[in-house]
Amino acid sequence: MAKNTAWLAIGEMVSRLIRAGLIIYAARVLGTEGYGVFSYALSLAALFTIFSDIGLSPLLTREIVKQPEKIKEYFSTSFILKLIILLSTVLITLTIAPFFVKIEAARSLIPIIVILIAFDSLRDFGFSLTRAENRMETEAGLKIATNFAITALGVIVLTIKPETQTLAIAYAAGSGIGLALLIGKLWHQFKNALAYFKKELIKPILTAAWPFAIMGLLGGFMINIDTVILGWFKGSHELGLYAAAYRPVLLFYVIPAFLSTSLFPIMSRLIQENKAEEMKKILQKSLALVLGVALPIALGGLIVAKPFITLLFGSEYSDASPAFQILMFTLFFVFPGTIISNAIFAYDRQRLFIFSMAGGAILNIVLDILLIPSYSIVGSAVATLISQIFINGYNWYQLKKIISFTVLNNLGKVSISALAMAGIVILLAVLNTPVIITVIIGALVFLVSLIILKEPLLFEVRSIIWR
Repeated sequence: MAKNTAWLAIGEMVSRLIRAGLIIYAARVLGTEGYGVFSYALSLAALFTIFSDIGLSPLLTREIVKQPEKIKEYFSTSFILKLIILLSTVLITLTIAPFFVKIEAARSLIPIIVILIAFDSLRDFGFSLTRAENRMETEAGLKIATNFAITALGVIVLTIKPETQTLAIAYAAGSGIGLALLIGKLWHQFKNALAYFKKELIKPILTAAWPFAIMGLLGGFMINIDTVILGWFKGSHELGLYAAAYRPVLLFYVIPAFLSTSLFPIMSRLIQENKAEEMKKILQKSLALVLGVALPIALGGLIVAKPFITLLFGSEYSDASPAFQILMFTLFFVFPGTIISNAIFAYDRQRLFIFSMAGGAILNIVLDILLIPSYSIVGSAVATLISQIFINGYNWYQLKKIISFTVLNNLGKVSISALAMAGIVILLAVLNTPVIITVIIGALVFLVSLIILKEPLLFEVRSIIWR
């Protein structure tokens, strides 16, 4: 698990940092309106193409872990179903999506963005193989290569012709390069992708996948609906501000994803072997770890929001700071929620997500409609926070009914360290210390506090790294 998490962390963080450079450059070159149009088109197309997987990727990972002898049959059958569903979704999106676009400048971007998401979807499907085989280093390398291609192409085209359409083309081309590299790496599987198709597996695959499909549908809906509704009520300037507030938070969301992705095949195996005590231990330690990471990030983000946003995107985006502060509160729920969700998946109880995600999506829409007209991006951020509290709170409650676990009573030393860090960060902010220096000093204070208090998790992580 430590090896897999390390590789995923390296791959994801390096990839995100590479692409962050492009996002920051694009936001500054295109301005709030141009960047807002691009973000709006990306969210709208993503909203229509969330049907392109129907849960086939996580299902394939789980079934290969449980039945490795059937890897060829499951991959071939799932791959053909994937292609059929993806093609249908793309065609429907190209036909229907333009009618939902309020901002005219975004309409011409939809075909390009749909291609981008199709490439991303196929690449994620391929990663289900590497995850099942615990080959996270392959996924890490390919993600870095893909984002390097996207960033390099994006910077080149924006330098030559700084327009949203050229940026969209660069994104799609870079994603296509990443997909080609993945197919080349896994050619031993893809070359026989049609040879082992078993029609007998279609029904069990679709039967098992539909809860995943609803989860993916509602999850994608939750991520993109704020931007879409904001685009209905407000203009491209507000869309640009909200994208600036949300993008860094989405980057933070990948931190628990490193651990949860590595945990998923291990949890599935422990449950398959009826090792309840081992499952309980790994769940409790993982939840304590992600909450221990969420605390200092969220508190620090709340304190240095305005200089942080200004540093990244420029003074033009400073009005995004209040929305960013509200969205930082979601870390307290999304971080443990990511681990909880994968545990529920591993227990094959994914039907539980239907109520939580559906309720969260409806709540989010209602709150967006009520709050955005009067409070703009701040209202959208509040709607996101409340819906995340509902979703992750309900999932936590349901998992407690499956397996008894405790977490909060193990966070005393982490909380003290986080409060010590917050005090130092507030002092540095009052003294107008540059935000980068503030962040570095705050992180060091948090780490030193954990060492002084002898936090067990810190020493356990250190023993794993030095082993």
